[in-house]
Amino acid sequence: MSLRINSEAPNFTAETTEGTINFHDWIGDSWAILFSHPKDFTPVCTTELGYMAGLKPEFDKRNTKIIGLSVDPVDSHARWTKDIEETQGHAVNYPMIGDPQLKVATAYDMLPEGATTSDGRTANDNATVRSVFVIGPDKKIKAMLTYPMSTGRNFDEVLRLLDSCQITAKHTVATPVNWKPGQDVIIPTSVSDDQAKQKYPNGFRTLKPYLRTVAQPKD
Repeated sequence: MSLRINSEAPNFTAETTEGTINFHDWIGDSWAILFSHPKDFTPVCTTELGYMAGLKPEFDKRNTKIIGLSVDPVDSHARWTKDIEETQGHAVNYPMIGDPQLKVATAYDMLPEGATTSDGRTANDNATVRSVFVIGPDKKIKAMLTYPMSTGRNFDEVLRLLDSCQITAKHTVATPVNWKPGQDVIIPTSVSDDQAKQKYPNGFRTLKPYLRTVAQPKD
């Protein structure tokens, strides 16, 4: 079954570089970012894992846990992390899931059911295992991104996406194109003008009946 936004994130128990986890228990009351990789010791993914290690304090501020996945075993991950720290200047400071039986990659619809083991598979065989899942405390998928192997993911954009998901989950708003925290947000059409006047006594801007903007609500 294909995963979609608002699908429940598949739960799993797996070995990681920080011990065995049950994914839903590990998330707890936090948000989570699961980002996946087709193979250890691949060049683009090496740069991504290092960059995410540098960004981890920003995710911590947002009550968000980050976790990587690669189809190889955990002992291979441990060797790879040395290269990541050496070349990227950041030690991996979050768990990396080992998925040698491809159970997680399959559960998240990144590989077909017929794929059962990472042995003998190349990165090209696993090319679709290049996704990012934003998962809420309710264990529902809030956003998904999938990239080709040749294109490094923009994790600054993932952070911006997370900010949008969090503010729209907390307040009845939407965010416009290229929105950044602190900028005006959109009042959804499900909120009437009368409701908006009560909710935003300082006023809002109407460009069209269906397009109304207001200052970002304070937490």
